[in-house]
Amino acid sequence: MKNIFISMVLWSLFSCNSKTEDTREEQRGAEENILTFSEVQIKNAQLGYGKLEQRQISEILRVNGTIDVPPQNMVSISVPLGGYLKSSQLLPGMHVNKGQVIAIIEDPQYIQLQEDYLVTKSKLHYSQLEYERQKDLNESKSSSDKVLQQAAAEQAGLKIMLKALSEKLKLIGKNPAALSDGNISRSINIYSPINGFVSRVNVNIGKYIAPTDVMFELVDPTDIHLALTVFEKDLPKLFIGQKLSAFTNNQPEKKYPCEILLIGKHLGSERSTEVHCHFETYDKALIPGTYMNAEVEVKSANSYTLPEEAIVRFENKHYVFLKKSANQFVMTEVLPGQTAGGFTEITQPASLMSETLVTKGAYTLLMSLKNKSED
Repeated sequence: MKNIFISMVLWSLFSCNSKTEDTREEQRGAEENILTFSEVQIKNAQLGYGKLEQRQISEILRVNGTIDVPPQNMVSISVPLGGYLKSSQLLPGMHVNKGQVIAIIEDPQYIQLQEDYLVTKSKLHYSQLEYERQKDLNESKSSSDKVLQQAAAEQAGLKIMLKALSEKLKLIGKNPAALSDGNISRSINIYSPINGFVSRVNVNIGKYIAPTDVMFELVDPTDIHLALTVFEKDLPKLFIGQKLSAFTNNQPEKKYPCEILLIGKHLGSERSTEVHCHFETYDKALIPGTYMNAEVEVKSANSYTLPEEAIVRFENKHYVFLKKSANQFVMTEVLPGQTAGGFTEITQPASLMSETLVTKGAYTLLMSLKNKSED
């Protein structure tokens, strides 16, 4: 029993000593954050004072994406009726002009198609003459109605056939009106439908190209756009027509002004969607597929702020100095938010609302305070 009593006394003494030590530590910490200056020191430090001010701080939203091309600016070149590639000078990256011959295709079927057209055209001419003759005979009752109807049906059938062959010739780039028995050719020219550059070459000389095969892919870069990936939480900050600046990893100093054209309405598995932006000025150095970063200036609600120089950093924390009297200052920790235009947002301003703060010369006070602590 006596041992238990002694243990309780010792524990009580230890507890009291511990609490006393904690109180002293807190007092020591508080004293270390208090700085007293003489009038001469205050004058030399050229301190400035102020209070929290409400102002609008712009948040910079940083996103990334790639340069993309709309579907109408990408062209896949194929041969509607197939054939063998006779010649082509295209290489990836090469520039092409609209109407330029980019390939020559040859195949026996082109000869057959032209032959069928010319023969059908000739037959139709004869059929028209025969119909007129049968019509005259029928009027004089020298021919039956059946013979006239057969002549009319044959003429109509040849017209249909000639029209179909004419459309096939146009499909391979041949002008039916200019075709004659003297200019039948076994090859056709493939022309570029746009001004742009070659993004892909999938064929080689002598290869047979099926109608479903894509020989070349061409890109018109004049309407390229930036496709940014934006997460769900940031979508409410964006709107159509909003301005932003984009830059590449290789040249971060070169900014490309853009404008938001379209905001996606579907969220993917990562809770993000695509935001499409238009480059205000076309630059041929911008290549589809290039990775880019973008910065969007987002307006926030009015916030309580202080000048940047009022906030000092020490041991990975941020502080301000409160003016407690004419020559006494207290260093207090704060949580800064966004910074813009020389002012920084204070995210938890309640404890500072009525305080007078040092807005100029705060680093001078910090250096003096820490030098005093080390003495």
